[in-house]
Amino acid sequence: MPDAPPLGGLLSREPVIVATGVDVLAEAVERQAAAVRRVAWRPPPPGAEHDLAAVLGDPGHAEADRRAVTRMLSARPHLVDVRPAREVLGLEPGAFLHAGPPIAWDRASGPLRGALVGAMLLEGLADTPEQAENALAKGAADLEPCHGRGAVGPMAGVVGPSMWMLVVRDPVHGGTACCSLNEGLGKVLRYGAYGPEVIERLRWMGAVLGPLLRDAVRRHGPLDLVALMAQALQMGDELHNRNRAASALLLRELAPDLVAADAPREHVAEALRFVGGNEHFFLNAGMAAAKCAADAARGVPGSGLVVAMARNGTDFGVQVSGTGDRWFTGPAGVPDGLYLGSYGPADANPDIGDSAITETAGMGGFALAAAPAIVRFVGGRVPEAIAATRRMYEITMAEHPALRIPLLDFRGTPAGIDVTRVVRTGVLPVIDTGIAGRRAGVGQVGAGLVAPPPNVFADALRALARR
Repeated sequence: MPDAPPLGGLLSREPVIVATGVDVLAEAVERQAAAVRRVAWRPPPPGAEHDLAAVLGDPGHAEADRRAVTRMLSARPHLVDVRPAREVLGLEPGAFLHAGPPIAWDRASGPLRGALVGAMLLEGLADTPEQAENALAKGAADLEPCHGRGAVGPMAGVVGPSMWMLVVRDPVHGGTACCSLNEGLGKVLRYGAYGPEVIERLRWMGAVLGPLLRDAVRRHGPLDLVALMAQALQMGDELHNRNRAASALLLRELAPDLVAADAPREHVAEALRFVGGNEHFFLNAGMAAAKCAADAARGVPGSGLVVAMARNGTDFGVQVSGTGDRWFTGPAGVPDGLYLGSYGPADANPDIGDSAITETAGMGGFALAAAPAIVRFVGGRVPEAIAATRRMYEITMAEHPALRIPLLDFRGTPAGIDVTRVVRTGVLPVIDTGIAGRRAGVGQVGAGLVAPPPNVFADALRALARR
């Protein structure tokens, strides 16, 4: 046999340096024309080693995680109905749901305030925006997180009693989740706009679109959303910021039943035109499906599986399977991305919305590798999207059995965020999201990527350790 090269050939190959932590060290090496691979890692926060030891040393912890993630990934949510929130969620007049963890009016962000003003106008509780704002400041409305009622809402996520909801049911575990109908893009309530065109569109959705969709869904029968999402992923969606294929597939399923409706032809045409022209229409159904799956994993003692990530425009919050309904919160960050027109970071509100439930269930930012075109919407390059998905495998418990990524040789998306892995590695979940304007009434100003504040996972881990 020939002699082995000295030091395994180390001196005869180009060196590759792996850098983590302080950027200045990597930059110094790069200035010397050496290849540097940067690794997003940070040491666990002080004291976390004791919490990690307590949780990981629990003999029942691994089995608890296995049970929780198995329940999440075995859920099979179906779209089964469309009904007003007062019927399906029991919302009373003057009660409103919102995205994210609990918050009061005095801490509410601009887009959340704008959406609440619009909801007050829609429900007939005020005649002008000024009246609505004054009434809300005096506590005239009861505010509650969507998650507390088995619902989710995109961006501001405001739901009033008259708004129509997509009803999704999981026949495997028996859970139900709801989400409002998607309004489309531009100036819409979920981004905090409340002008006359916003209220007029919502009234049309309540009077025409909602009843038509109800009749179509009931005529169609339960629609398997996991099967639809699996197909959409292989057609280039990631099911958060890109829903082009999923929306088209949903419309294909429901169009014959919409056309068969006993309704004026012009109403059916309006509904088909609206849904067909709204590439994000499926987002809300996908969010309800993700909520159904995540809720199936709740309440497993000892499990560190994340079952909710949500933002209200001020706070970012997570809930964990083994700690009940408690929220662990930190300041919501401003997404890093692309801005529309002349808008810039100064115009952006901190992250907002329940739509991170998609990442919680293994979609969205966790499936960026399935949607190379998304980088044109949120910024970055295709290799970065693939790298982001690969990085999420480091902090998740499993791979989704149905949602598979062609570019990764049909590997399942990373699913089941584990608080112990997030704290141990310092790798934070990646979320792709829309960016709302800071001021009420502005609407969407861009789209990008955002990460949660690290403390929410450390706090959740600490609570899990104390249990």
